[in-house]
Amino acid sequence: MHFIDPALDAYSEAHSSAEPAYLKELAGETRAKIRLPQMLSGHLQGRFLSLLSHLVHPKLVLDIGTFTGYSALCLAEGLAENGCVHTIDINKQLAPMVQRYIAMARMQNRITAHIGEALNIIPSISGTIDLVFIDADKGNYCNYFDLVIDRVRPGGLIVADNVLWDGKVLSDEGSWDDETRGLVQYSRKVKSDQRVEPVLVPLRDGLMVARKK
Repeated sequence: MHFIDPALDAYSEAHSSAEPAYLKELAGETRAKIRLPQMLSGHLQGRFLSLLSHLVHPKLVLDIGTFTGYSALCLAEGLAENGCVHTIDINKQLAPMVQRYIAMARMQNRITAHIGEALNIIPSISGTIDLVFIDADKGNYCNYFDLVIDRVRPGGLIVADNVLWDGKVLSDEGSWDDETRGLVQYSRKVKSDQRVEPVLVPLRDGLMVARKK
C-alpha cells in the first residue's frame, strides 16, 4: 500500500497535524490485536479525511465500512452542529471495540454504528447526504455509488478508498480477481459520470474523491 519511499511517508506524517490521542491508541490496538490491520485508515489518510470533513462541514456522513472505527472518528471531527456519522459494517465482533473508542472520543451523540449489510441499511438512513466514505467490499463499490449519488447534495463528496489496490489495477485484465475488477470498474464509472468531478489522489492505497456538481 506504499507507493512512495517509507521515509517520505514518515516525513509527510511528521509535517501533518497530529492524530488525537484516542486515534493513536486505536491504531496501536488495531495493529496489535486485529486481523488485517492494514485496513486501518491510519494517521496521514485520517488527517486527510478530517480535513475533507472540516471543509464540507457535513450534517450527515455515511461511512461504509467501519472496521475498528478510525475513519468514522476522523470524519466526525468536522461535523456541523447536530451532525451525525452513520458508520456501517457487517462484522459484529468488532462492535464492542468500536463503541469503546467512540465513548473514549466522547462521540456517542455524533456517531451511530450499524451492523449489517450496507446495501440494506443505507436506504433506512433518511436525509440529504453531505459526505460519503466507501471502504467496504470492493465488488459493491459501484452499487454503493448508485445508492447514494442522487442523495448527495451539490458540493458534497463521495470518497472511495483502495482504488489503486496495491498497484494491481495496472495488471492485465485477465489476471484480475473480483476485487480488482470491482475497483477498476468503479474508477471508470465515476470518471464517466457527468454528475461528479473526480480526482484520484495517490494517497496510501488510492482515494477517489468525487465532488457532486
